[in-house]
Amino acid sequence: MIRKGHLCQSFPTMSPTLNNIISSLQRSGTFINFLIAALTTGGQQLCSSFTFRCPCQAGKNFCYGSAFLVIPALILLVAGYALRSQMWTMSSEYCCSCGPPQRRISPLERKLACLRFFSITGRALIAPLTWLAVTLLTGTYYECAASEFASVDHYPVFDNVSASKRKEVLAGFPCGKSVPSDMILVRDEVGLLHRYQSQMLGWILITLATIAALVSRCVARCCSPLTSLQQCYWTNHLHNERELFEQAAKQHSRLLIMQSIKKLFGFIPGKEDVRHIRIPSCQDWRDISAPNLLCMGEDLQGHYSFLRDRVDENEESKSEGIELKP
Repeated sequence: MIRKGHLCQSFPTMSPTLNNIISSLQRSGTFINFLIAALTTGGQQLCSSFTFRCPCQAGKNFCYGSAFLVIPALILLVAGYALRSQMWTMSSEYCCSCGPPQRRISPLERKLACLRFFSITGRALIAPLTWLAVTLLTGTYYECAASEFASVDHYPVFDNVSASKRKEVLAGFPCGKSVPSDMILVRDEVGLLHRYQSQMLGWILITLATIAALVSRCVARCCSPLTSLQQCYWTNHLHNERELFEQAAKQHSRLLIMQSIKKLFGFIPGKEDVRHIRIPSCQDWRDISAPNLLCMGEDLQGHYSFLRDRVDENEESKSEGIELKP
């Protein structure tokens, strides 16, 4: 029998270990790639089961099957780029030329940015390649798209069938529509041929993607201006830099906003001392109603928020410190 005290003591020892495992898995690229591939595979299976219905009509099968094969892959590719915060960071730092000139970018920074872009592209390609590979291995979409283009000239049963009638009959094969008894064997063989072609294309795609990933990783390491230890340090540096910057920015903006609110209303939210409360004037409300851009123009210090005039109004308040409670 397990005592309650021993049971309660065992959880604190297990909790840090579990937290370390979860944290390492979250930072592991392999685990994230596997999770993306698994979610894409599950989405493809759900889409095949509940959404895909081949029209089985001449002239529509190809468009319908190709759309389900290619369009989701393109959407996943665009989403893979859009959901990467590093992509937006790179576009604002290295690609955007509409804003004022910030600083000169060194050749080393450009090389590192190119390596980062290739890394982002590799991550973004995981979902669309998984979709294409799973779809081709399943064969349902390919069979629908290629049904009306099957070569059946060597079957005697189609000798006296016109071209339009032949396409109509072939387009109905994926749906298992009732066909004459002498065409049942043809339908089964055509279906097996399309499954064979689709699965072969799927395995070829997987092989090429694996080889391309290996070659690109080797080329990136060979062309990198950093050694392996420098690469490891640089990766951890970027992660820690982003994490600490977000923490500092959150605390800094909170302190600055509290100063502005104190000037506007006369007190700080959460404080019991509200003796110096003030009523904002109409001009105060007009001043804080217009948004302002961050550090745009020739000013050395840009405005930070809607409370712009309240921030820069009094110099004496800049010396006042506001201490946040933990």
